[in-house]
Amino acid sequence: MYRLLGCIETLQKGGVSPDAAPEISRAASGIVRADARQGCSLLAFERARPALIDAASTNGVALLALNNAFHFSALWPEVESLAETGLVALAMTPSHAFVAPAGGHAPLLGTNPIAFSWPRPDDAPFTFDFATSVVARGEIELHRRAGKAIPEGWAVDPDGHSTRDPERALEGAMLTFGGYKGSALSIMIELLAGPLIGDVLGHETQPAGTDGKGRPWHGELILAIDPRSLLGDAMERHLQHAEALFDGVLGQGARLPSQRRHAARRRSRERGVTIPETLYHELDALRQV
Repeated sequence: MYRLLGCIETLQKGGVSPDAAPEISRAASGIVRADARQGCSLLAFERARPALIDAASTNGVALLALNNAFHFSALWPEVESLAETGLVALAMTPSHAFVAPAGGHAPLLGTNPIAFSWPRPDDAPFTFDFATSVVARGEIELHRRAGKAIPEGWAVDPDGHSTRDPERALEGAMLTFGGYKGSALSIMIELLAGPLIGDVLGHETQPAGTDGKGRPWHGELILAIDPRSLLGDAMERHLQHAEALFDGVLGQGARLPSQRRHAARRRSRERGVTIPETLYHELDALRQV
């Protein structure tokens, strides 16, 4: 719900096309292309999804190259929707340059999220979705809105010094998780979801500004794998084999990455959704815009 504020702001500044019609094409039997035409990535994915599923089922593996899209959402709904059809899915996208590479001090990389989903025979898919920065930028923004300090190690200020002030952090640069390891993964995502699909790098985009010159559009790469094409009649047996790993995680009291989200989803369906009153009033005010 909080992200709606940013969507409306971007729309008002001309950073996203509200009536864009995505163009879907097949570059090869296993490659689907979706040109969002500066519209939202979710609409482009929705329109390209049937072709991607068909290509994966036909070829065993397929790629979706999604270009010129305004991204505002998490990636997990996309990969999870593919896993619900029986596919294994991986998605990644660069974002605006808010993150310094490990050992650096100035913004160059995006928060560069990556998401993965695995189909499970008798349960919701195993899904994870995380930024390659220490946290998503929205976490720092939420701390700023709440007037709370951020933990040490999340970001540096414009002078390159560690800071716990969310305002200074947003003016400076976020840090990658795991130091050089997160930095390497972030660079990989920039390459795979940028030049490889004919789109831009994170530092070549910027949020929409009041001058109308911001270019908040970039690319997304989605890989879909059909287990049946790989395993044939043995697919069910090997998917059950994978359950041993999940059982091992849960058996020692650990939590699967998607477990909390699925529990929250069940509660929301039963009890509805609660949001902060201040956010409600901000969203309600948008009806007058």
